[in-house]
Amino acid sequence: MLFAHDTEVALAAAAALVNTSADGTERLPDPPALAAFLDEWQFTGSRVGDDAELAAVHRLRAVLAGAWTAGEDEVVEVVNRLLREGQALPQLVRHDGWPYHLHATEPTASVADRMGVEAALAVADVVRSGALDRLRRCAATGCDDVLVDLTKNAGRRFCGTACANRSHAAAYRARRATG
Repeated sequence: MLFAHDTEVALAAAAALVNTSADGTERLPDPPALAAFLDEWQFTGSRVGDDAELAAVHRLRAVLAGAWTAGEDEVVEVVNRLLREGQALPQLVRHDGWPYHLHATEPTASVADRMGVEAALAVADVVRSGALDRLRRCAATGCDDVLVDLTKNAGRRFCGTACANRSHAAAYRARRATG
């Protein structure tokens, strides 16, 4: 494991959030879709379930997307802003079968603040480890998704198996055509 378990989960959730609009298709079109996303990623705490909450998460998504393309100083600015705006106060907690991990907002904080602070803490670990290059865009042609490379050798290039298979098949066909 490259980072603590909760850091890796938070990074994966942040990437998944960014990817809900990476190709221009809105995958969080309404509050029920947001609720399903929050359930899938096991976000705890209060939820309002309205359009304002959804809009706040959409704004957060745009901010987080920058972490995959910005330089270190810009990423640090985003992390610090999210922690400040979310009124982060890190605490160790244990719940739902998880071992001790960090929460830095009250359970009553807004969904966007909780998601933003969680992502900010995770990205802060990436920056502190000098591993910002592990936040990448998929190498597949035509895919705009982001990924977090948590492999030991830092060799992950694709967001998923479908993109990897499609890219490898295209390379194979290109080799056969020129060979």
